[in-house]
Amino acid sequence: MPHLKILSLLAALAVLPAGAALGDALVIPPANYPPLASQAAAPEGFVPPGWRLEQSRRGDLTGDGIEDVAFVLRQVEPANILANPGLGARRFDTNPRILVVAFGRADHSGFDLALRNTTLIPRRENPTLEDPLANDAIAIASGALRIRLRLASSAGSWETASTTYTFQHRDGELRMVGYDRSTTMRNTGETKAISINYLTGRVKRTTGRIESDEVATRWSALRNRSLPTIESIGDGLAFEPAV
Repeated sequence: MPHLKILSLLAALAVLPAGAALGDALVIPPANYPPLASQAAAPEGFVPPGWRLEQSRRGDLTGDGIEDVAFVLRQVEPANILANPGLGARRFDTNPRILVVAFGRADHSGFDLALRNTTLIPRRENPTLEDPLANDAIAIASGALRIRLRLASSAGSWETASTTYTFQHRDGELRMVGYDRSTTMRNTGETKAISINYLTGRVKRTTGRIESDEVATRWSALRNRSLPTIESIGDGLAFEPAV
């Protein structure tokens, strides 16, 4: 029957390795990350030619009562937007991003560059994967910077996931104090979540199913309570904490 053939095709696609028969023919241009100004009167002053300000949030990250800023820059290079003949996005935007943090100056004249990171927000390289950065992916609250990334695929995997990194300014650097990841398997309905508090050294794991409110919870102690820097994390979707 036709609908059975369609279901069989979808099942086959779901177990394909990411990118197999999907984006193998696509040639993604190399990323070129320009230097940024060391200081600027506003976030717009850090934007280099050929890039745009995509998201921006303000708040005090250093505890000095002065407003700081965190924002994402994205390249606007037409050559990085590929025509995709296979599965996934037809107009596949591979333009890379830069995560930037700048601290407010004591005289309120502007901001000093504190962080330029090109790895935490991964570049799109598979047209079947959705954009990892949601519209509300950046937040500053209670002296902490939070970055949320998402994982979802139209083919190649049943898994969807949301990962939130929480950073605080400690020892002159932005260091991770919290890690939260929740996953759902669309084929089985199984859900998993892990929440790590690096300051208390506690790890919370939960498992459940999407059709039920019941969850099983397990607590454990974090083996290594050192606070990772943003730079040490690398790809935010590929990072695996040592628990």
